Amino acid sequence: MKDIFSYNADINKNAYIYWRTSQFDHIHNMHVIAEGFMNSAITLAESCLKDNHDKKADMLIFPILFNLNHGVEVYLKSMCWNLNQLLNRIDTFESSHNLRNLLEKTKKLTVEFDSRTEALQWSIRLEKYIGELYTKIETVKDNGKKVYDITFARYSLTRDLEPQFYITEFNNVVIDLENFIRFFNVVSKDLDNMSSYLLEILEQRSELKAEMESEYFTN
Repeated sequence: MKDIFSYNADINKNAYIYWRTSQFDHIHNMHVIAEGFMNSAITLAESCLKDNHDKKADMLIFPILFNLNHGVEVYLKSMCWNLNQLLNRIDTFESSHNLRNLLEKTKKLTVEFDSRTEALQWSIRLEKYIGELYTKIETVKDNGKKVYDITFARYSLTRDLEPQFYITEFNNVVIDLENFIRFFNVVSKDLDNMSSYLLEILEQRSELKAEMESEYFTN
């Protein structure tokens, strides 16, 4: 059997895992991963919308939602790390899967870096989605504590081995694929533009610093 990690004679039939990444730019690499997960979610949804006669959307919606949420998570973490560097801090990002907390942290850092109202434009639609999502995945423990299980698209059971919300719901839990694609095309663009913008500023600052250090040591 041929190895999975191997070449195809046709270059267009190969996926080059390392081509878009950099050995020295970890934040850029996170951006690449985030973009890949977001794009895959939208591409899968588009595939289902194009031909769903076999009802494959009912099955593929799980990797679609997982890829979407993971893409959002990695975008937010990469932006947090980028903003911390731009603010001259050694912090990276919160090691959590809590999208709501990650969004709030990224928004806070964004405002610290750029106090203009339009600086948060990228977050408006994303905040709407996360707010809606968290009303779905919220469960209340016997002690009154609220828990949000973001693994709902990965496992049919919660961490407490209880069925996820879409299994116990009496009414149908449905996602409009046309609306999904339309909405997240905008969210994806917003996140990608903001993340790319921050990466560009960080790169310019690094280049300027290197240039100044070079001139200093030359003189």
